Amino acid sequence: MQPHPHPSTNHHPIRRRVSKRRRIIAALSALCLALLGLLYAGSATASHPESSLQGSNFEIDTDANLKVDDPAPPSLDWANVSDDRQTDKVNGTGDNSYAGGVKEDTVCPAETVDSIPPNKSDLLSFQVYRELPTAQGPQGYLNLAWSRVSEPSGTTLMDFEFNQSGAKCASGPNVQRTTGDLLIEYAIDQGGSRADITGRIWNGSAWGPSTDLDVPSATCGGQPCATGTINSSPIPFADSDGLITSGSKQPRTFGEAQIDLRFLFQPNKCSSIGSAMLKSRSSDSFTSQLKDFVSPVPVNITNCGKVIIRKQTDPQMGSSSPDFGYTKAFGTDPSTSNTFSLKDDGVQTFNNVLFGSGYTVDETTIPGGWDFVNVNCSASSGVTPTISGSLVTFAIDDASDVLDCTYNNRARGTIIVEKITDDGSGAFDFTSGTLTPSPFTLQTSAAGAGGKDSRTFGDLSPGTYDVAETVPAGWNLVSSTCSSTEAGDTSTPAAIDLDGNETVTCTFHDARERGAIEITKTRKHAASGSSADVPHPGVTFTVTGGSTPAAGVTAVTNAQGVACVDNLVVSSLAGNYTVKETVPAGYHVVGSDTQSGIAVSEGTCSSGPAKVSFKNMPLTDVSISVNSQVDGGTASTIDCDNNALDGSTNANGDVTKSTTDQEPQTIHCTIVIDP
Repeated sequence: MQPHPHPSTNHHPIRRRVSKRRRIIAALSALCLALLGLLYAGSATASHPESSLQGSNFEIDTDANLKVDDPAPPSLDWANVSDDRQTDKVNGTGDNSYAGGVKEDTVCPAETVDSIPPNKSDLLSFQVYRELPTAQGPQGYLNLAWSRVSEPSGTTLMDFEFNQSGAKCASGPNVQRTTGDLLIEYAIDQGGSRADITGRIWNGSAWGPSTDLDVPSATCGGQPCATGTINSSPIPFADSDGLITSGSKQPRTFGEAQIDLRFLFQPNKCSSIGSAMLKSRSSDSFTSQLKDFVSPVPVNITNCGKVIIRKQTDPQMGSSSPDFGYTKAFGTDPSTSNTFSLKDDGVQTFNNVLFGSGYTVDETTIPGGWDFVNVNCSASSGVTPTISGSLVTFAIDDASDVLDCTYNNRARGTIIVEKITDDGSGAFDFTSGTLTPSPFTLQTSAAGAGGKDSRTFGDLSPGTYDVAETVPAGWNLVSSTCSSTEAGDTSTPAAIDLDGNETVTCTFHDARERGAIEITKTRKHAASGSSADVPHPGVTFTVTGGSTPAAGVTAVTNAQGVACVDNLVVSSLAGNYTVKETVPAGYHVVGSDTQSGIAVSEGTCSSGPAKVSFKNMPLTDVSISVNSQVDGGTASTIDCDNNALDGSTNANGDVTKSTTDQEPQTIHCTIVIDP
C-alpha cells in the first residue's frame, strides 16, 4: 500500500487555521513525502521525484512542473502533449468571475466581472489531457493542470467540473448538468505539496457525497484513484510552456493532478465527458462561495471508440447481393450481437465499442460462388490493426479510435463448353490447361442444337482460362466462339477472360468431312472418226451407300463424259459407296455396270475426288435374208460364225435370220443356194 501523502485521512477536507506547530509538522510531512516520492511514483524507473499513479507515463512531479524530467520509460508532460487548454482573462477590467453567493450546488450559476482581486482565487488557466490506457490503467488516465495569478497565503482550493453535455446554460458560464457529471475537489494546505483529492457525482439536483480518491481503492485495482501536487519551486519562463510571458512562475501558482479513469468509467459501460471547467472557492468548506472560473472547454473523454465494417462486392450488386456473415469479438455498451450480416454496399457501425485489446472481427460466412479477396482497413483512424486473411485484430483505447474496414469479395464465374455437330453425331475430346477435369468428352446425339452436348465448370475464380477441341478423324472444326453474360467481353476459347458473376459459353461447331466421286464414261463410236474410246455424254449413274439416302443420288455425264457426286460423308464415318450405271439403249457396258466398295476421303469434285470409270460398247442388229424369186425355185442354207444367224429356207425358198445387240465384231457367213 502506498503512503497517504496527507497528515489526515479524513474524507472531507475541512481544515482550520494552521498553527505554527502544525506548519512545522506540515513542513516535515512535505519533506517525508519528498523522500517517499520514488516509492509512490508511477514509474518505477523514474530518477526524478514523481507522484504519478502506477502504470501512467505522465509525470505528475512532486514539485509540479510542465517539462519532461525522465527519459525512460517514455514520459509525458504538459510540454510534449497536445492538451485541451483554456485561459482566463488576467486580473483587470473585464475579468469575469462568479456572482456573489453562488455555490457549487447552484444550477447554472450567474457571473459578474471585476470582482476577483489578484489573490489565491484568481485563476489563470486550465489544462486537460487524456492519457491512453495501460496494462495497469485499463481505462487510461485524466491529467489536469491549473494555473493562478499569484501565490496564495492559505489553503489552495480548486474544483474541476466535468460534464457529459456540452450545451451551455441559458446564462452564466457553466454548461447544463446531467446526472452522473463529475466534480473533482483539489485542496492543498498552506506549505503542503500533495493535494487531497475527492470526487462527487451530480445526482440531478446537487453534488453527492465526497469520495476520497488519493487513498487505495478497489475501484482502481488497490491503488489510489487520484494524485496531485503543486509547484514548491519557481518555474522558469523557458519551462513554463507558455503560461507566462516573462520572468518565472511563482511557487504554489501551478498545480497538476491525475485521475485513474476507472473512477469515472464503469466496466463494460460507455461513458463520455464533453466539457470541462475550473473553479476556485473562497474556503475549504464545500458550501463556501464560488469565486473565479476558467470557462468550460470542449473535451472528448470517453471509454468507447468506433468500429465500422463495410462490404463491397465485385461485381457491384447492391441490395441484390447475397448476405455475407461476420463474427465480432469486442464489447459494446449496450451489448450487441456477436454476429451480423452485410450485403454489397452495406455498412455496420458500432459507435459504442468499449476500450480493450485483442479485439477481432472476421468474415465467417461467404456465400457459395464467392471468394474473399481482401480486407482494407486503411480508412481507420488511431488504430493499427493486424490482418491475417479475413481476420482483423485490433485495440480500441482512445475516444478518437475508429476501426474502419472494408471487406472485398469477388463472385465466382461459370464457363460452359458446348458441342454442336452441324451434321451427324459423334464423340469429341477437349483439353484445357486451366479447367478440371481435362481431358473431357462431349457426345452429340444428333445434328444441330437439339443434339448438342455441354459441360459446365462452375465456382471458378475470376481469371483467364482456356479450352481446345481435339478434332477427331473425319471431322472439321467449323467454328469456335465464346459468348458472355457480360457486355463487351472479348473472350476466345484460347483466352477466356472470366469475371466475377460472369458466365462465358464457348461453342464448338464441327461438320463431318465430305468427299466426292468422279465418274468417267467412255464409249466406242465410229462416227467420231477415231478408233479410240471417246467421252459418252448423257449417261445416268446412281451412287448408293455411305451417307446417301436409301434411293441413292444420281448424276449424268456431261459432254466430256464426266459426272461427279459431291458432299458425300467420308468413308471413315459413313462407309464405302457403290456406283451403278443406267446403261443406255444400244450399248453394252464393258465389264460391270456396278462398282462397289468405293472409299471416299475428304475432297471435292475439283480437288481430290474418288474416281471410277465405265466403258460402253455400241451395239448392232444383224440380219441375213434369202428370198427365192420363184417360190420353191431354190433352197438355201446359211452358215455363220454367229450361230444366231444360221438357218435354212422354207418351202418357198425364203429365210431371214437376225440377231440384236451385237458388239463390234467380224461375222463370217457361208450361204449355199441349191437350184
